[in-house]
Amino acid sequence: METILGLCLGIGLSAACGFRVFVPLLVMSIAAIMGIFEPIKGFEWLAMPAVCIALCFATLCEIGAYYIPWVDNLLDTIATPAAMVAGTLTTMAVSSGEMSQFASWAAAIIVGGGTAGAVQLGTVAARGVSTATTGGVANPVVSTGEWVSALVISVLSFFIPVLVVIALLIGVVWAVRWFKKKKLRQADAQ
Repeated sequence: METILGLCLGIGLSAACGFRVFVPLLVMSIAAIMGIFEPIKGFEWLAMPAVCIALCFATLCEIGAYYIPWVDNLLDTIATPAAMVAGTLTTMAVSSGEMSQFASWAAAIIVGGGTAGAVQLGTVAARGVSTATTGGVANPVVSTGEWVSALVISVLSFFIPVLVVIALLIGVVWAVRWFKKKKLRQADAQ
């Protein structure tokens, strides 16, 4: 049961990494300092106040940079691999000791990195549509939605990890259906 909860927490945090790289790491650091969770061996650095301060600074810089026109699109290029790495690390940091080191890293890379990468690609697509349709005027709204989503998902992942994963799955199913309907409407219009 601990393994399943750890994976659910990892999936939630990884999804949040897809929205903003540093927000979930900051939430993890604050949770570790407050004693809400204990990182596995090798990730104790998350509970260090200096790391928390550095993550706070990095988070504020990342959020602020996404409000600068055209820089936000450039950051998406850098953020995609960074989100996958952060998703892997967050999943690994919350994994349980019940799995072997190899299984933990494999799950972290596949589940954590994959989830973060998929969410990040979705945000890249949303920003691309926003830039193309509004000339970037609506990008601050997209940016706000992304960092708020990262914060909410990160916090909720610590308290209701299974429900967060269920909500994420429902969101994925909804998005796939929406895109299929959109493609069908475009095909019918032509």
